[in-house]
Amino acid sequence: MIRDWFIRRLYRLSLTTEQCVLWWHQNKPHRRILQKLVLGGFVLMALYALFFAAPLSFPTQTLLRVEQGRGVGEVARDLKERNIIHSVLLFELTEKLFGGRVVAGEYAFERPESVVAVALRLARGDYRLEPVRVVISEGASAREIASVLSIQLVDFDVTTFYAEARQKEGLLFPDTYFFLPGSEPSLIVSALENNFNEHIRAVPVATAIAAYGKPLDEVLTMASILEKEAPDTDSRRIIAGILWKRIEIGMPLQVDAVFPYIFAGGPYNLGKGDLDVDSPYNTYKYKGLPPGPIGNPSIDAILAAVTPVKTSYLYYLSDRKGNFHFASTFEQHVKNRQKYIGG
Repeated sequence: MIRDWFIRRLYRLSLTTEQCVLWWHQNKPHRRILQKLVLGGFVLMALYALFFAAPLSFPTQTLLRVEQGRGVGEVARDLKERNIIHSVLLFELTEKLFGGRVVAGEYAFERPESVVAVALRLARGDYRLEPVRVVISEGASAREIASVLSIQLVDFDVTTFYAEARQKEGLLFPDTYFFLPGSEPSLIVSALENNFNEHIRAVPVATAIAAYGKPLDEVLTMASILEKEAPDTDSRRIIAGILWKRIEIGMPLQVDAVFPYIFAGGPYNLGKGDLDVDSPYNTYKYKGLPPGPIGNPSIDAILAAVTPVKTSYLYYLSDRKGNFHFASTFEQHVKNRQKYIGG
C-alpha cells in the first residue's frame, strides 16, 4: 500500500512509471524511512482524531448538567449519548490523568471541543457560564417573555417558565436582565417579580396608586391595555380617562389591544368575525376590564392609568401615521374615521 502511494507521488513529479518503480527498488534505506514516515503520519492522524478532534455531530450551544455524586463512567456515557465525545473508554482514561473525578455543575459548550478538552474542563470545574443579557420589552406578555428567554438562554425550560409566569401576568417587570444559562425558570420569574415590587413600592408610584384608589390588579390591567393602545404618556393619560369613563357608564371598552393576547400572537382579522370571539378578554363582547393584564406594563403606563386626564371624549382612533383623534360623540367619531382612515 505504501509502495503504491509513493509511486503515485513520484509519478506526479513527471517521472515515468518505469522510473518510479526502478527508484523504489534501488533505494531500500530511503524506502524504509519513507515507509516509517508515512506509517507514522497515519498513526498521528488517528491519534489526532481520537484525542483532539470533536465529533462531527457535536451539539454546539448546549448545556451539560453534572449532578453531585455522579461517577466518571456515568458522566462519560451521558457525554457519549449527547455526541460530545467519541468514546466512553477514552474519556475515562483521559479523566484519570486529570485526577479521576468530575466537578458537579453546569457546563456551557458553545463550540466543538476534543475529548481531552472536555475531560480537563470537567476535572477543573471550568463551567464557562457567561451571564446572558436579556431585554424584556415594555408590555410583553408572559408568552412573549418565554419566547425571548427560549432564544437567549441555552436549553431553557420554556414550558415550566410559562406555566409559572402566566400566573404572574402584569407582575413581570420589563427591564434589562442578566441571567446565567441553565437558570431555573422559577428563579427568573422571581427576579422579574422582585424587580416589579421594587419599582411599584417606590414613593412616587406607590403614592399615585394609593391616591387614585383603584385596586392594584385593576390598575395593572388598565396599564397593560394603555401600553398597547398608545406609545406616549400624554395619549395614554387621555385614553385612560376615556376607558375609565366607559367602565363607569357601562359601555364596553372595545379595545383592539386584547386580540393579540386572545389569539396568543397568532393571526386574526377584526373584519371577519374575530370581534365576536368568545373570550373573557374580548372587550367588545364583555363589559368592564378583562380578567387580568394582557401584558407586563411599564411604570409610565401604570402612572398613566392612575393619572387619567378628564375630558368630554368618549371615543378615539389612531390614523395611519400614529396620530390620535378624539371625539365626544359617536357621530364625530364616525367622521374622524372617514376623514383619517377612510372607512
